[in-house]
Amino acid sequence: MLAASENIDYTDGVFFVNEDWYGHQNSTINFLNPNASSGEEWHYRVFQKENPGKELGCTNQYGAIHDGRFFLIAKQAKDPGAKITGGRITVADAITMKMLFQSELIDPSGNQCDGRGFAGLDSHKGYISTSHGVWVFDLDKYSVTKMVEGTENPYGYSSGGNTNSAGALYHGQCGSMLITGGKLFVAHQEYGLLVVNTETDIVEHTISMDIVEKDAGIGSIVLSKDGNIWASIAKSKDGLGATLPYLIKINPSSLQYEIIEIPETIFAPANSWYAWTPDAFCSSNQRNLLYWNGGANSWFSTDKIFRYDIDNNKFSEIIDLSQETAQSVKWKLYGCSMRVHPDTDELYMSLFHEFGTPVYITRTYDCNGIKLREYPMIENYWFPSIPVFPDSKKQSGIEANTLSGIKPTINISNRRLTVLNGCGKELHIYNLQGRRCFSVKIDSDDFSTELLIPSGFYIDNFSHKLIIN
Repeated sequence: MLAASENIDYTDGVFFVNEDWYGHQNSTINFLNPNASSGEEWHYRVFQKENPGKELGCTNQYGAIHDGRFFLIAKQAKDPGAKITGGRITVADAITMKMLFQSELIDPSGNQCDGRGFAGLDSHKGYISTSHGVWVFDLDKYSVTKMVEGTENPYGYSSGGNTNSAGALYHGQCGSMLITGGKLFVAHQEYGLLVVNTETDIVEHTISMDIVEKDAGIGSIVLSKDGNIWASIAKSKDGLGATLPYLIKINPSSLQYEIIEIPETIFAPANSWYAWTPDAFCSSNQRNLLYWNGGANSWFSTDKIFRYDIDNNKFSEIIDLSQETAQSVKWKLYGCSMRVHPDTDELYMSLFHEFGTPVYITRTYDCNGIKLREYPMIENYWFPSIPVFPDSKKQSGIEANTLSGIKPTINISNRRLTVLNGCGKELHIYNLQGRRCFSVKIDSDDFSTELLIPSGFYIDNFSHKLIIN
């Protein structure tokens, strides 16, 4: 545990959201500063450290930084072995890690509704996916206002307890989500890919995975650098983890799709509806690349990491942990704990030996699977979920407008950006998650350039709201 006087810069490093040890304690967050000059790279249980007497909920699988806030979603509010009740929803300041809000419930009616993921639309509105639908979360009042119409669990609410694998907690769930082009896209275990109108909060379109094979289901979804959505495929909707050798590419504007066949030598992305996690299926912000873990059995796909080079339509196996010869006990990827750093483009992975051994390390790899660094950890049953990357010193990523005089005016047409009255200034464009997507020096008062960033909603440092189609 950290000393209360320790001062940590939470904008310079990587958060790791941990399930932690079910049946013994609530979930935790560790913070890694990979460039710490003091050699003190790891800071453990930082949420408890910054909020004495407070804890996260039970099996907190998901965390996302949005609008300067860290949104943490747990399956239940309290672990059976914990002394403190946390929450299914926890919101913290992303710079200080001080808790801003916590709620034991997601469904305001009190029905059991276990948390899955979070997606932020803007500074006022977000969405929480659960075992029973997607819920609208008012970010000003920190209140759940309603369920998104059309996302319901067709099997109803849970019955029989948290470990009843036949119940609704494990069937008909909503899982991973993303927002692009003003639409919310949701992976629904029963229905496939749901497309939600973010103004009306109603499902307007559904892409069933029957387009691949009858009774197939969706795994999870990611957004690639080129702006397309990619879905992994489950062989069925029963949550048993079997996969099909395909990826589906979806254009978020037209909703046209393409089925990409995965070669026989490559395992498809593992999925985890049986005990939901965000999956290790992820993408690069710097290159048009997708990554995932896969194996003959999704439940134990801990050795092999695969990559799909979208531009060159090339699949490859880039890491095989089982082939390491330098040690007698092999490292394995734990669950879904793999993501790509948005700035350095390095793969961060949490590795372990065996489920009964509390020994973990974190590794980084380059885009070709070359090992870069290792970060040993103190012994504990962390059971890590996903790495979460801070964006900048100001988590919103949107710089204050210090320009004087007339503000530049901006027009976007056919992906051509025109800026008037901006000579000598710099233009920065950020997505709604606060990440800088585009920068350019304006060298005339009638400046024009091609805008090569994905479709969606953006904001610039001159306080314009931009819609790019």
